[in-house]
Amino acid sequence: MALLEQTTPTTANPIFQARGLTKVYQMGEVQVQALRGVDLDLYQGEFVVLLGPSGSGKSTLLNILGGLDTPTSGTVRYADHDLTLDDDALMTQYRRSHVGFVFQFYNLIPSLTARENVALVTEIAENPMTPEEALARVGLADRMDHFPTQMSGGEQQRVAIARAVAKRPQVLLCDEPTGALDAQTGVLVLDVIARVNQELGTTTVVITHNAVIAAMADRVLHFGDGLVVRSARNAHRVAASELSW
Repeated sequence: MALLEQTTPTTANPIFQARGLTKVYQMGEVQVQALRGVDLDLYQGEFVVLLGPSGSGKSTLLNILGGLDTPTSGTVRYADHDLTLDDDALMTQYRRSHVGFVFQFYNLIPSLTARENVALVTEIAENPMTPEEALARVGLADRMDHFPTQMSGGEQQRVAIARAVAKRPQVLLCDEPTGALDAQTGVLVLDVIARVNQELGTTTVVITHNAVIAAMADRVLHFGDGLVVRSARNAHRVAASELSW
């Protein structure tokens, strides 16, 4: 079982507290153990990067934190609430109210404009931004009425970020958000994610294979074989504009 980070602040209460998380997938006659007993605390407003090879458990952990999957064993607490006790309806409410997701592929509806894609979320959220405010936050005030096919990959990813943050989520979970982008465009997208973290105080978790991105984080968690094998805290955060790869 992975040890808890020793430099984690002890005076604050974690927004996430995971203990003994395991996840086993049945692939035909073969069992695949994606998580092997992960202990983890995440704090309000943190920017955390998860690094590790494919198959090390990063995406599985992110999906469990976001309520898209459930652990085989162990517990996950969000604030004072035990997510592992929730039924499907409560988990849907949790995702709708508290969590924003950004994935490698943008998952925009091609027949809707940027404004309409974001409105899909704002129409069901409790206290949302307007689509116009969310798109302005990601630098797309002049592209609101464009369709995805009229936008670059970086612009589409920024629409996806606007859609994720329009509900004012407490948590933003990003799985390889720059994986389909070139370096210059990736830096622009990372800058947007960092500004959301800083301006809205959103706890932000970013999965990446790109170790350079770790310099942006408050903490970096290194995954290997279903465990957090190392945890490090950066002395200071580097701006996205200072990254190069």
